[in-house]
Amino acid sequence: MKTGVAKDPGEETAVSVNVTLEFTPNPDTLKYVVSQPILGRGVLDFTSSEQAEHAPLAKRLFAVPGVKAVMLAKDFVTVTVTGQDMLGPVNTAVLTGIKEHLESGEAIVDEDLALDQHGADDSLVAQQIKAILDEQVRPAVARDGGDIVFDHFEDGIVYLELKGSCSGCPSSTATLKMGIEQHLRELIPEVLQVEAV
Repeated sequence: MKTGVAKDPGEETAVSVNVTLEFTPNPDTLKYVVSQPILGRGVLDFTSSEQAEHAPLAKRLFAVPGVKAVMLAKDFVTVTVTGQDMLGPVNTAVLTGIKEHLESGEAIVDEDLALDQHGADDSLVAQQIKAILDEQVRPAVARDGGDIVFDHFEDGIVYLELKGSCSGCPSSTATLKMGIEQHLRELIPEVLQVEAV
């Protein structure tokens, strides 16, 4: 899936992209809202430059000293830094890098890069859990620069993967236990608890 704005080689007009910084509940993570689509669906989460080999935008951001994780989503990029003292230097370079990459028309991800499949479990309970997560939980979490993805359901336990600003966030345990777990237990009797993987 080659995502991004393609320019005609003979075209002189540059595509202007707006990139806005938003802070997240995770003190080590910055969220950049972008005025054009980045991915058509799902999220891609990278914790190393090697993982981002087929995602040119993420690979470019890993070249910025202090960047330790990058998450690409529909209309935002989340960047996690190695420490709060890196926020200032990283912010300027990342903001410029995103803007320049998108305005150049370069691919954001290679065509054959697989997007998040939301877990392979297709039982009725798993389908209900995925629907609730997709419709009610993920949009709220995305506003904070993160994502929560269904991994699997087993013996009454829902296993979820935390991505972006949710990964390592001090409030993620409270969100899982007091928010998501409570909500899923109210709606689906088979759910006993929620755990992060």
